[in-house]
Amino acid sequence: MKEAYTVDQTFENTDFSRFLKGEYENCIFRNCNFEYADLSGFTFTDCEFTGCNLSMAKLIKTAFHEVIFKECKMFGLQFGDCNPFGLSFIFDGCLLNNSVFYKTSAKKTRFKNSKLTETDFSESDLSGSLFSGCDLSGAIFDHTNLEKADFRTSFNYSIDPTLNRLKKAKFSLSEVHGLLYKLDIEIDRD
Repeated sequence: MKEAYTVDQTFENTDFSRFLKGEYENCIFRNCNFEYADLSGFTFTDCEFTGCNLSMAKLIKTAFHEVIFKECKMFGLQFGDCNPFGLSFIFDGCLLNNSVFYKTSAKKTRFKNSKLTETDFSESDLSGSLFSGCDLSGAIFDHTNLEKADFRTSFNYSIDPTLNRLKKAKFSLSEVHGLLYKLDIEIDRD
């Protein structure tokens, strides 16, 4: 089957549960449905997804190069299955609950105003990443590289400093309990 090469296209209100496999460059996807879609082997370069539902999509060897996700629903995605070469994306106002970044190299990723409830970042490299205004309730950080990551405006995180690399990472004083929870000490928040 021939693969598509699509450039400079805008797709709106489209159901992509079955669409032509291929490479999409400089495309815009608005209010599109990719729920449970098989995006395995697709390549997205300089694309923007706005208001889309990508929940439970298959991402085996999917390539994301300089991709922006805005206000997207992205439950249960397995980013560790993506093509690691040149992997780079920005998440702005997204719902990434129960997504998995296990062993993903996602350096300098920007997570803005997103919900990352129970998202698994185990053994991933998020060095230099920005977590701005994010809810990290139940997010898993286990042997994760968070060097130079910025958590100053995020909240509800629990990060064990003995299990993760945190050199030069930034945190706010108001959320410092998220780093000290394991010590079983009481912190007066007043």
